[in-house]
Amino acid sequence: MACFLVPTTEAVVITVATHVINNHEKKAAARPHTGKKLEERHSGPAIPWSRKLSWLSEMLWGGSLLLAFEHLWHGEIVPWFPFLTAASDPASTAEMLQEMGSVGVLMALIVTVVWGAMAVAAEGIAKRDGETTPAAE
Repeated sequence: MACFLVPTTEAVVITVATHVINNHEKKAAARPHTGKKLEERHSGPAIPWSRKLSWLSEMLWGGSLLLAFEHLWHGEIVPWFPFLTAASDPASTAEMLQEMGSVGVLMALIVTVVWGAMAVAAEGIAKRDGETTPAAE
């Protein structure tokens, strides 16, 4: 009914967080690094947090749009108020909220866990490749 609203809400929050963190990273990169050795300056993550968060944002937006289309296709979303057919009467609204709390939260959680595993794996691969490349030269 409206399970797609939970990952959509998470996508909005993550998108805003991505932009804020990206701006913070740009400001930090622009600051002079006086007195620090090259190794100390590059000891952070191989992949910036803003990039990792953008992956999560894209995964959530893509899944949410597909789910919204599926709900539109089945007539559960309409172009007039209240936009969700389940919100038209109290019994359906209670069922919709229960679905959002169970299915919607579970979908958002699964996407976030998969993203977390992907981000850890990508960081490990990037650091491994970064460590082996200079030694080979």
